[in-house]
Amino acid sequence: MIDSINRKAFMGTVALFFLIPSLLFAQSGKEGLTPLQLAQLQQVEDVVLSPSGTKAAYTLSRPADPRKKNKPVESSLYLYNLDTQEASAFITTLDVGNIAFRPKKKTITFLSKREEDETTGLFEIAMSGGEARRILSFPTDIVGYTWAPDGDHLAFMAPDTAQEEASVLPYEPEIYEENLKQRRGFVTNVAEGNDPTQLQAEGSIYQVHWNPAGDKLAIAIAPSPLIDDYFMNQKIAVVDRQGENILATVDHKAKLGKVAWSPDGTKLAMLAGSDVHDPIAGRLLIASAQGGAPTQLQPHYNGKFEQFQWVDNSTLSYLSSEGVWSTYGYVNADGTNRTTIIDRGGSNLSAYDRASNGAAVFIADSSAHPSELYYFQPQNSKLERLTYNNSWLKEVDITRQQPVSWTTDDGTELQGILVFPLDHQKEQQYPLITVVHGGPESHYNNGWVTSYSEPGQVGAAQNYFVFYPNYRGSTGRGETFAKSSQGDPAGKEFDDIVAGVDELVKGGLVDSSKVGVTGGSYGGYATGWLSTKYTDHFAAGVMFVGVSNNISKWGTSDIPEELYLVHSRKRIWEDYGFFLRRSPIYHAGETETPLLIAAGKEDTRVDPGQSYELYRHIKTRTNTPVRLVLYPGEGHGNKNATARYDYNQRMMRWFNKYIKGESEERPDTEFESEAVPVQAKL
Repeated sequence: MIDSINRKAFMGTVALFFLIPSLLFAQSGKEGLTPLQLAQLQQVEDVVLSPSGTKAAYTLSRPADPRKKNKPVESSLYLYNLDTQEASAFITTLDVGNIAFRPKKKTITFLSKREEDETTGLFEIAMSGGEARRILSFPTDIVGYTWAPDGDHLAFMAPDTAQEEASVLPYEPEIYEENLKQRRGFVTNVAEGNDPTQLQAEGSIYQVHWNPAGDKLAIAIAPSPLIDDYFMNQKIAVVDRQGENILATVDHKAKLGKVAWSPDGTKLAMLAGSDVHDPIAGRLLIASAQGGAPTQLQPHYNGKFEQFQWVDNSTLSYLSSEGVWSTYGYVNADGTNRTTIIDRGGSNLSAYDRASNGAAVFIADSSAHPSELYYFQPQNSKLERLTYNNSWLKEVDITRQQPVSWTTDDGTELQGILVFPLDHQKEQQYPLITVVHGGPESHYNNGWVTSYSEPGQVGAAQNYFVFYPNYRGSTGRGETFAKSSQGDPAGKEFDDIVAGVDELVKGGLVDSSKVGVTGGSYGGYATGWLSTKYTDHFAAGVMFVGVSNNISKWGTSDIPEELYLVHSRKRIWEDYGFFLRRSPIYHAGETETPLLIAAGKEDTRVDPGQSYELYRHIKTRTNTPVRLVLYPGEGHGNKNATARYDYNQRMMRWFNKYIKGESEERPDTEFESEAVPVQAKL
């Protein structure tokens, strides 16, 4: 659904450790981050290097003002000259995605859609600037593309163009999970303007990659467009240039990430799961382009491979997570000699593109700022920050943040991130907000950890500690750790969170009577569980798109097989009692934790019925304060500006009331602020 550690400084007489030396930040009298400021943050989202390695194209997010427009973030296109260290705005009036340098043409291509366009198409703009022009349209939205080495031939993906017959009746029902459009692959010669030819492969295609010779394609294909098939049943095939014949298939059944050809076209590297029970495509594997079973590189690596690129026929570069840190390095294609180039402890690296001379551009963030563009030059081994968006952040007091670790009763060492209150004073206890990540196959790195649904610096500005635990089952610590929570939902994984909170309390940092919990998706499941089963530990909870009933969850989710294969490891009908007992509704009658529940009305991953169930159980069985907020038009998480801002405000007001006791009455359903609240159903 949804590692090695720097030296530790023992804190007091308890088992909580800071994973980096404490840093003292002098208070300057500036104010911390507000919800409205958070809503205005821009971030670098995607980056690619030109063939010469002298220019980097990147996209920068452009959020809407939540007081004026409730719409998703859009992205602008920028070009950064690495020689002159100057950035130029190229496209600021369109929403830009899927950027690439077109081979041999000195142009940048991207996907977008103008107001007058019916579908998303392919656009091109010269690297010298000028107007962008639409070079390829299609009856359905183009959702991804790849240029052949000649810069003329293009492979792209788009939903099936087949039209269904209109009903003869004035009303037509929806047929659930049937008559879905497959995601097809097509090839065309853009220079000649040929009509696209459809790849003759059955199923939905999610990746297309030209080989270096430009006469074959590696494709990733699932049997259907169902999200469960996308997660669990993608296969890699090699087809001829026109996609008429399958030449080879890779024999691997597991989650699948990016696929890439070696420079000589003899091998395919891929991010994938090690087996069908691996919860992530975070292992690095190599397969022959002739097909057969792949070989996993570094199978005992206690980290997660996030991205890779071929350096030459025998070497790959990679970006990985190790615990709460990111690293960058090289590894041989036979799995030997993994070498770290950028080690743990610095900025959090999230994506990169590499030049042939070893230089690389990165997207990176830190505890002090969201994602920016960085540059690495191997001759001086220096990672240099290039962009400084959100310059107004220098007027905001960003508080101290540190990785921490703690050990459970069974000897498992856990890691997490702790954000300090704005006015933190030694020997004083503060309220705490615990933020639980989703997945559970996910983790927090020591970077920018603040978003509309994760309090971070907004919570710190209101004088909370904010705690981000990487409980067992989290990623970034190898395959064994990622699988360690399987078959035990709401068991030791959530006990780990309670243990981390207890250590913060024992260490004298946190007031045990003022602890809150929040999270979305699987983190919402944790929030529901900790607010019911562990109600004596938590003074308030805010559950977002969360699970409350494991039995009805299975029947209403779009990923039932993924739930079984990488989470529960047994079918619900094999033990209904077990799954019910591991559901927040089972303990709802015991809760004394005021709970705010929020859900997207169009969520297909965790049906909003999960929120209705927990709300009704608490409201019927207890006198504990509970509120349900539904966001029309939103799915598994809010994508629109006002809906995000609204949620962030409601979350903080709930905590301020039920943790801090800032008001006598429970929060009103409307805001008294300059914001225009989304029309949420209350």
